[in-house]
Amino acid sequence: MTRCEKIIRDIEEWIEMNINSAIKIDDLARRTGLSKWYFQRMFYRVKNESIASYIRDLKLLKAAQDLAFSEENITSIYSKYGFKSQASFTRSFTKKYMHPPLKFRCLCKNNPEIEYLSANIKPIEKLDNESGNLLYSIRHG
Repeated sequence: MTRCEKIIRDIEEWIEMNINSAIKIDDLARRTGLSKWYFQRMFYRVKNESIASYIRDLKLLKAAQDLAFSEENITSIYSKYGFKSQASFTRSFTKKYMHPPLKFRCLCKNNPEIEYLSANIKPIEKLDNESGNLLYSIRHG
């Protein structure tokens, strides 16, 4: 593992432990001892995605897991992960998972195949056995 990969891995662990806090790129860069500009470039070079995208996607993943496996209300979930409004959360969530949060929760509650969400959300498509029509699709990434 290179020095850059170790720095990024440490930052990923810190982000995971602090995902419910306001995470600022300036603070992450400061933690590494690098300039904000260099830190962002290094993160992109190692992960092939921006630090902002990484944080947003992790927050959405955690929110999806909460929706699937808890009874916590949507307002609590979007607030917990730092979304400013339900509208911005719903827009980001729907773009990522192709369903608004409430529909996503209903799909998960009615589908025993969703248990793998506790580790990560993978692409799935559920086809109607009789017609072959797509009933729903859930994706991450």
